[in-house]
This record gives sequence, C-alpha cells and structure tokens, in this order.
Amino acid sequence: MTVGLRLDEAAWGLLHQAIDLYQDNARAVGQLRHQVARLEQPLRIAVAGPWRSGKSTVVNALMGEEVAPVERADGAFTWYEDGAEPRATAYPAGQPPQELTVVKSATGLRVDLGWGTGDVRDIVVQWPTRALRQVTLIDTPAVGGSVEQGRVPVLERVLRDSDAVLYLTRDARDSDLRVLESGRDSAVGQAAPINVIMVLSRADETGGGRIDGLLTARQLARRHYRDPRVSALSVNVVACSGMIGLAGRMLGESDFAALATLAQVPRAELDAHLISADRFLAGELPVRLETEVRAALLDRFGVFGVRLAATLVRSGFDSRVKLSAELIRRSGLTELRESVTRCFIDRGDTLKARSALAAVETLLRAEPTRGSDELVGAVERILAGAHEFRELRLLVALRNARLGFDAELAAEAQRLIGGNGVGLAARLGVEHEATAQRLWEVAADAQWRWRDRSEDPLLSLAQRRGAQVVVRSCEGMIAELVAGGR
Repeated sequence: MTVGLRLDEAAWGLLHQAIDLYQDNARAVGQLRHQVARLEQPLRIAVAGPWRSGKSTVVNALMGEEVAPVERADGAFTWYEDGAEPRATAYPAGQPPQELTVVKSATGLRVDLGWGTGDVRDIVVQWPTRALRQVTLIDTPAVGGSVEQGRVPVLERVLRDSDAVLYLTRDARDSDLRVLESGRDSAVGQAAPINVIMVLSRADETGGGRIDGLLTARQLARRHYRDPRVSALSVNVVACSGMIGLAGRMLGESDFAALATLAQVPRAELDAHLISADRFLAGELPVRLETEVRAALLDRFGVFGVRLAATLVRSGFDSRVKLSAELIRRSGLTELRESVTRCFIDRGDTLKARSALAAVETLLRAEPTRGSDELVGAVERILAGAHEFRELRLLVALRNARLGFDAELAAEAQRLIGGNGVGLAARLGVEHEATAQRLWEVAADAQWRWRDRSEDPLLSLAQRRGAQVVVRSCEGMIAELVAGGR
C-alpha cells in the first residue's frame, strides 16, 4: 500500500536514470532495457531446490497438467509461459534458437531435445493454460547444498532471473538455510528479503509413509514458520506433496474405478500389499486389478497415495469429483496456490520493482562509473522510503514476535499491512462485498487506533515505529478509497 510515488514508478525512473548513465555501454544498456520490459511482463516465479526435491512435480501440480520436465534438459532453466498453442524453443549457447518437436498427450505434452543438453542454457515452453496467465514458472537445475565463498551459482541465476522463488526442501535443514542466506548479501536482499516461500516438498514421505504423514508435514511447516531464522528468509512455509496434488488434479474415471476396486479390500489386508511397490505389483490381490493398472497407479500416486486414496474412498469420498477435491486439499496444493497468490501474485508489482532495484544495484557495484555513487544513493533511498518494503520488514518482525505486541494486536497489524492479502477487504477483515462506506469506516477506525499506539510513550520505540507503518498502510487504503478504488 503506497502513499506518494509508487514503488514500481520509482524503479522505472531509476532504470532510466541508469540507462542515461551507461549510454556508452551497449551491453549494460541492453540489460537495463531488459529490466524495463520485465516490469510489464508476467511475474517470474522460480521453483528451486536441491536434487530430487520434486521441483518438476510441483510445477506440474501448479499447472494441473503433465508438462514438466522437459526430457533430457538437466542443467537447463526451463521456462513455462502462456501461449496460444503448445510450443517449445531451445536456446543453445552460441547458436540460434531451435524449435523443438512437441508431442501433445491427453494429460499434457512431452518435449525431447533430441541432442545432448550440455550446450542448452534455456528452454522456453509455451502452454495455453489459465495457470500461466499472470505468472511464468521456471523449473531450475538442482541447487547445490554447499556454499562456496558465499556463492551458490544456480541460486545466483535464480535470484537474478526471477522475481520470486518457491524453494523446495524435504526438511529445511541447515544447508538449505545457508543457501538462502547466501542470496541476502546485497542492499536489496537485506532491505526486502521476503520473496521466497519455503515448501516442504514430498510431504507424503514425512513420518515414514504413515497415513497421517501429510498432517505431520503440516505441523512441521508451522514449526518452521515460527523459527526466526526461517522467517527471516521466507514469507511462508507450506507443506505440499506435489505428487498427490497432481494426482488429485488429473484424477480420471479409470483411475477412480481402480482405486474404488482397491477400497473394497479391508484396510489391514490392503496395507499388507502396500508395504512396497514391488509387493503391490507382484502380490495376489483379493480383487481383480491388472498389473499394468497397478503400475499406472503407482506411477501417478506412489505407494502412499494409493493407500491414502483407497482410505478416502472407504471414508465416503466415493466419486471422482469428491476424491479429487480431497486429495488436492490434503496434499497441501490448495494452501500452496493460495500462498503464491497472496504473497507473490498480489504483490507482483512490488516484487518486479524489487528485481529492477537489485539489477541496478548489481550493475552499479560491478561496473562503477562516473555518477554511479549518486545512483547507489538513489537505490538506498528508495529501499529506505518504500512503504511496500517497510510492510514486508514489519511482517517478519511480527512473525518473530520481536516487537512484543500481544497475539491479537500482532494479528491485526499483520492483516492491515497485507499479510492475509493486499486487497482492501482482506486488509480490513471485512466481507469482499462490503460497500465503500463500510471500508472507509473500518479503515478510519484502524487508522486512529494505530495512530494512538504510534504516539504512546509507554510503548517501546520499535513498537511505535511498527505502529507507524500500520498507520501509513491505513492512510494508503483511505487514499485508495478517495480515488474510487476497491
């Protein structure tokens, strides 16, 4: 919520100042003009993480179709963007772009490079789907677990080329946190660190594959969310099984029929056959289910997913529609998609402006020239004065309980500064259909209450400053209502 010059406008102006400064450097000007163009493009969200963290599966789950991974594309960044028709283009190093053959199937598409991938840096896949109307998803190579001299090469490119990151990890171990901390060594990274959602992926494997494994994973995510070291690096922590979520989104009648057949077997007897994939494939089931059907279920659901789906059918989710919805909910995919919308898409202009500021800062420090000190100062002033970044920093402080507000006040402050969504109704905690008069009354009341707190001498300085940020957010909402916005 901005009062005065919008952050994206400030970033646009800074980019053009930098273009003027580097007008004799064609390469630098090209980079800066690329950043200007990015301000008008869909938000770029990279899906990153260590090896076998389930990146491609999460990309597929978010799109609801089997599109990733591009076959034999290890080491390449694969971009999934909206397009009128399925299309894929490879960008080999030092060679012209090459159109790839796209084979469309009932569930998605397959792209095979047809040659070694050592020379391919990027692959752009255009795919017509609503999921890509507002964002471009980037499936990235594995992020190494070691941090060499404070640098993680893959993550460096992830942070440079994307506006926000879904960082996948199995358990948020110390090596994952060190990787994320390595990306905060710039002024922009320190002033506005919140462009990451941490995803505890492969959540179905938590707890040794027990039927309550997804619940255990959600509890673990909440515990990490309250960890100050984690909350300083990510805006949210979500547990999600991409495999179960994707299986739920793509559940067909034939899959449901097979699962309903399995559900006829008593749970204890079926669980004995689901101790391992080999046992499920080779064992003699008391119901007729062909080996190729069992193999297809394992490929789509995994052992845990087959066990969970059969249990849900027995529990009353006895139609394809019911089972699909429950699998998606239990997988954590619904929560992940809502978090992406609330934390990334709704703050898209702020995140793209953040990327622009980071690009200018990197260029100024890597290639200083006459007048660059003044622009470095301009970057720092924008970072210090941008209310959007103040809101993000306050969100971190509230989550870490550093300010000392009681739980009720902290929850209200978090809501007013956009922690539950940046729309007026979400910030003010009223129904979406509320009238402008109702929104005005609630915003004005919140403004006066938090202004009193900002001037209360009995509160600590940090609390008063936090209250000032909330007041500024309320002022922005009132200004938006005056201008006729909702």
